Amino acid sequence: MKAAFVVGVASANEFHEISERVNSMQTTWKAEAPAKFDSIEEAKPFLGAFLPGDAQYEEPEVVEIPAINAAVPTSFDSAENWPQCTVISNVRDQSKCGSCWAFASTASFESRACIESGKDIKYSPEDTAFCSSAGYGCQGGNSAWGYFENTGVVTGGDYFDIGSGSTCYPYSLAPCAHHVPATDKYPECPSSEYPSPRCARSCSESGYSKSWSSDKLRASSSYSVRGESQIMQELATNGPMYAAFSVYSDFLTYKSGVYKQTSGSYVGGHAVTLVGYGELNGDKYWKIKNSWNEEWGDHGHFLIVRGVNECGIEDSVSAGQIVAPLPPSPSPTPPVPSPVPPTPSPSPTPAQCFDITDKATCEGTTDEKTGEQCKWCADPSAFLPCVTAEWGCNGVVV
Repeated sequence: MKAAFVVGVASANEFHEISERVNSMQTTWKAEAPAKFDSIEEAKPFLGAFLPGDAQYEEPEVVEIPAINAAVPTSFDSAENWPQCTVISNVRDQSKCGSCWAFASTASFESRACIESGKDIKYSPEDTAFCSSAGYGCQGGNSAWGYFENTGVVTGGDYFDIGSGSTCYPYSLAPCAHHVPATDKYPECPSSEYPSPRCARSCSESGYSKSWSSDKLRASSSYSVRGESQIMQELATNGPMYAAFSVYSDFLTYKSGVYKQTSGSYVGGHAVTLVGYGELNGDKYWKIKNSWNEEWGDHGHFLIVRGVNECGIEDSVSAGQIVAPLPPSPSPTPPVPSPVPPTPSPSPTPAQCFDITDKATCEGTTDEKTGEQCKWCADPSAFLPCVTAEWGCNGVVV
């Protein structure tokens, strides 16, 4: 079941009132009435993160991050620090489905996988949302880092990657306009939430070269982190992280600046990807990537006050480690075979030399009485063709 939401309706006029109130307060952020939502009810399908206190809430074990010798930078942006990993800046679209928890989990996973391996690969929120035990598809969920550790996740591109054969299991729900006007790229979202697709447990792309099981990449660990300094250190050291927070109706009007809750009612829990931190006009912030496509907010991102657990943003932060698979070991060089020694001549077979009438047998025989090797007489007139050394070929003792 999706996390409980406070029932309430905010008309478009109320959104305008919220925006005007926020902007008149000359607070740390700018608001703009959303063009998409006419009410809070229309926003609820895009929220689906369980929060601390919810009956369904789960998270990896909280750990203490060991201190490092180097000072943590005062500002940090993952996309700038690891520019080779375009998955960090890529803003995805969960469509009208409460799968934000799966997108935030997968975004942090694929970012860390790229940082570790150097391979800029998209992983599958479709697998995470509809195949994992971390949640209920479009009906909400938790951090999936435990699933990544126990089961792993396959590759999976965005909806627009379907048919390219570049990944195993791309996202199947079409992107749509959230609280921005509909465009050719992002048509208007459906009136109701999409149903959760059934998990196929096989690659949906026929042109993809790997099988479902061979495509899985697993995390080597999963954990939660608490406290501003611990989160900063973990982010700057290992990369983006999963985070969840409480959404109030004023957040839906966010346009720019450092968000802090100023007015409006509680709407629900939302999961996002923590990608950086810094300070703007004296206000400390976390930089967050959303999953409502790049046309929402500040190019798909927003800033939120750091260090005061604004809206619970520092209460549910998790990630894990991904150890890049080692390249296959080269096959050992087969040892150079030793020269095969010549087959030794068989030991002479004991017999009486005088009874032997052919050369080969004679030369391979020892006389059973004397123990001497037999001798073949080449002279055809010899009395005995095969004799001992004691006897001459003429039959006379030497």
